[in-house]
Amino acid sequence: MEKIVEQGLLYDFYGELLTEHQRKIYEDAVYHDLSLSEIAEMQGISRQGVHDLIRRCDRILEDYEEKLHMVRRFYEMKEKIRRVDALAEESSLASEQIRQELKKLAGEMMETLQG
Repeated sequence: MEKIVEQGLLYDFYGELLTEHQRKIYEDAVYHDLSLSEIAEMQGISRQGVHDLIRRCDRILEDYEEKLHMVRRFYEMKEKIRRVDALAEESSLASEQIRQELKKLAGEMMETLQG
């Protein structure tokens, strides 16, 4: 299951960088959960060809992430937003403590965006 989620996230961030043919086959495999045989029949290529293309797309998407780190930054930003939300709910801290923590988190968010 985790592999499917990872593939989906990588595709969400970098899928537009694949060719139209690669996108179609990758979407059929990952999003529509079609078998290699079903995709091969629809595309008029061999089952092995579909398998190879999906693996190649996986490598391409992983290479983009290694270079651009957009998924990593997304998760870092999501965690910081969660921390801001939790801080907003915190009633035991003084307003000055909250202000300082929010300022610190804002700085961290800017660093994450600047990469």
